[in-house]
Amino acid sequence: MEKQYQQLQPEERLTIASMHQQGSSMRAMARMLGRSPATVSRELARNCRFDSYASVPAQALSVARRIAGRPPAKLDPQGVTWRIVLTLLDWKWSPQQISGTLRRMYPNDSTQQVSHETIYTAIYARPYGELRRQLVACLRHHRTDRMPRSRGTDRRGQIPDMVSIHVRPPEVDDRVMPGHWEGDFIKGANNASSVGVLVERTSRLVLLARMDDATAASALAGFSAKLNSIAAPLRQSFTYDQGKEMSRHQELSAATGVKVYFCDPHSPWQRGTCENTNGLLRQYLPKGTDLSVYSQDDLDAIADSLNSRPRATHAFHSPFEVFASMLELASRPDTSVH
Repeated sequence: MEKQYQQLQPEERLTIASMHQQGSSMRAMARMLGRSPATVSRELARNCRFDSYASVPAQALSVARRIAGRPPAKLDPQGVTWRIVLTLLDWKWSPQQISGTLRRMYPNDSTQQVSHETIYTAIYARPYGELRRQLVACLRHHRTDRMPRSRGTDRRGQIPDMVSIHVRPPEVDDRVMPGHWEGDFIKGANNASSVGVLVERTSRLVLLARMDDATAASALAGFSAKLNSIAAPLRQSFTYDQGKEMSRHQELSAATGVKVYFCDPHSPWQRGTCENTNGLLRQYLPKGTDLSVYSQDDLDAIADSLNSRPRATHAFHSPFEVFASMLELASRPDTSVH
């Protein structure tokens, strides 16, 4: 195994100083120290002053060179920038917000700018203790260890013939045209039970489907039954994540007439309506409970309760009222819904 180089130690410099004063050769010094003659030669060339070598000044010169060779840390614990960061963290600002604000305040002074990754590193590089716990507690998720920026390759496999959300018609994003749905599974205790969730983007109407399990067959049967209970003009598209339960999406399209679009991996905001609805549903279906005890009638009653609530986004009309208006409009002969 190759020997790893180690810096000269103070006691070795003391030996060099003593032997140099006695007139010993560089090779003799090297043999005494078990070092290369080139190491001794370099040490004397760098740290001799006026043809004289002393161990204490030589050690000081070596330390000074090592410090000078390293740029000062942007978040030096004794620096002003670190104190600014600490204050803003205490205000519950995220590292991204702090970094962006410093860049905006000091656009021409790079010494006052710091990236959010540097802030995270400064927090998580601190030794375990009370101060580290306090700093981590200021972060959004309070994780005790820093998560890697790349979580690795998704090993779940790919769903065949997926159609990306990026080719979905723009009117779906605008929520102007009704009949566009988002879907998801919410899981029970130990992921052993699940309920299918459907949300109409314009009205926020919720439909719940009882699932025997989390397989693609159950998703196909449950979602098909619920979508087919809706009038055809009001079932145009269906947006889902890349969960394997949707691997039979082509059969779902054939059975219901909806076009299925898939979100990007790890992008829940692309189904924000459904994610928000999942949070509301947890009032009725708490995490860590067995969801298999709920019958389809129970789930329909929960959906009715949600759909009867007034919503601020609808000027405090309920999803039922908004959906009924949409259905009436879609039923008129002169009205076309795409």
